[in-house]
Amino acid sequence: MALRPEPLPFKVWGTHMIDEGTQQQMRSAMRLPIAVAGALMPDAHVGYGLPIGGVLATQNTVIPYAVGVDIACRMMLSVFPESPSLLQSQHERLRKALLNETHFGTGDRWRPHDPNTPDHDVLEEPLWQATPLLRSLRDKAQAQLGTSGTGNHFVEWGSITVSAFDAETGLQPGQYLALLSHSGSRGVGARIAEHFTRVAAALHPTLAQEVRHLAWLDLDSDAGEDYWQSMHLAGAFAQANHHLIHQRVARAGGLEAFFMVENHHNFAWKEPLA
Repeated sequence: MALRPEPLPFKVWGTHMIDEGTQQQMRSAMRLPIAVAGALMPDAHVGYGLPIGGVLATQNTVIPYAVGVDIACRMMLSVFPESPSLLQSQHERLRKALLNETHFGTGDRWRPHDPNTPDHDVLEEPLWQATPLLRSLRDKAQAQLGTSGTGNHFVEWGSITVSAFDAETGLQPGQYLALLSHSGSRGVGARIAEHFTRVAAALHPTLAQEVRHLAWLDLDSDAGEDYWQSMHLAGAFAQANHHLIHQRVARAGGLEAFFMVENHHNFAWKEPLA
């Protein structure tokens, strides 16, 4: 399938901070016939499909590999009323809370019949029965629920400083103990991404080699609809992971958050472009 002879223009914030390889990766994506708009954020750097910190809008299509293998990876912050001095005075208790209430490592999971294995309503979602792929992933989801994975994923204690009253959050000036996490949909998201990337590639066998990994699915097709609902289920699973991690770690530390915020990436949205 023919690419555009030249990439569409795209917005770049912080051009002087973004290397040529990252910009070239974005230019390649902007040559796709389905591309309509794109942007690079100041922290953009080379990724697997699109640049990390890149945004690509396409016409009524979705690119599984551009969404990524860790679908709906996110960060979540819990803020506690306690002082960060607990990091010293309760160091061992807080350390054990991290070690005991989640799992780290590639493929790591809760062991069968482990009484500490968490549960969550996300496992009762009807979508787990929607397709053969999702049915095959239900047990993996249960085994990896509330785990963190590896790479740049983490759960860590820290502190935040609020310099002035924040009306949106209600936080008063001061220093607060905080818990921050970064992880996603674990093996569930990875299997969904792998499956639909193969499906998309098979639908576009003549796509140029340099962008073959960016093969797409029409959202009106059966495959596109299956991917879309699978992506959203992976998103709900990733969110459940973070909520469980924060609840369990906080409880083990004898704490209760009074403010929480989260946001996800590695995702696709539908919206009109002016």
